Amino acid sequence: MTTTSATSRQKTAPRGLSAFSPEAIFVISGISQNAGSVLAKSIFGEVRPATVAWIRISFATFVLLGLSWRHWSPWSRRDGVRTARPWTPSEARATALFGCTIALMNLFFYLAIDRLQLGKGLAIEFIGPIAVAASRTRTRRNAVALGLAALGVCVLSGLEIGNNTEGVVFILLASSMWATYIVLGSRVARQDRGLAGLGVGLVAGSLLIAPVGVVGSAEVFSTPRLLATCCAVGLLTTVIGQGLDQHVLRRIAPRRFAVMLALLPVIATVLAFLTLDERPSPLDLVGIALVLAGVITQQRDELPQLVDEPIQ
Repeated sequence: MTTTSATSRQKTAPRGLSAFSPEAIFVISGISQNAGSVLAKSIFGEVRPATVAWIRISFATFVLLGLSWRHWSPWSRRDGVRTARPWTPSEARATALFGCTIALMNLFFYLAIDRLQLGKGLAIEFIGPIAVAASRTRTRRNAVALGLAALGVCVLSGLEIGNNTEGVVFILLASSMWATYIVLGSRVARQDRGLAGLGVGLVAGSLLIAPVGVVGSAEVFSTPRLLATCCAVGLLTTVIGQGLDQHVLRRIAPRRFAVMLALLPVIATVLAFLTLDERPSPLDLVGIALVLAGVITQQRDELPQLVDEPIQ
């Protein structure tokens, strides 16, 4: 009896990333993605934003496919048995749309923050996740959580969009892609293909934005510093950041994930303080407190785990 119980506990004990809360993993993802955005914006004076977005996506595609080849390659075998199950047409369509959504979201976001402040743009972009969370909120507690998070983001943004029409249009387009990213990302994550779903989807995304991204890329490929920076952006934002997002989306509902995205402007504010010595104002601190209150207030519903981690 004791041995059986111990064995049962051992089988059900969380492993790898599953041992950590979705919030903790999401914070790591947010730090990585924000750091990548700061790095990307630092070279916009030398490289077109569209080119940075394309190289970022392309580099991340190769890395992700390399890490997950056993889960997508038709030649992957172990002991004579194929380790990658075939893709259904429905899975292939969802994965391709997901990759195209990521590519467009990144393209529009970079075009926007080339014209807007990073923190302000990120806060305005949160309109998309707010819409997703609002459409899926069914309890008073979640409605309160959504309201607190949305109010906090409004305070952090300062509701300042100025007269930059192009920047606002691009950030609203990125916002709509972000909303689609949440919905499609949850579906792809539940396919239980680990990083392979993200990598295969980005093949389609990279091809989609190649016509606008390849322009001006020759200079990047001939300048090691710029190429290394673009690759680092891809590693931070897509491989690490969105790779961790896929793990989180396998565990929690899209509504909860959408509210957690309110943490991104908070993380951006903290990173700016630590790396750029941009001190948050008292009003910014109020906004941060509201966002944190919203994330803490929402219900902690988790989806059934598909497999024990680590995810590959």
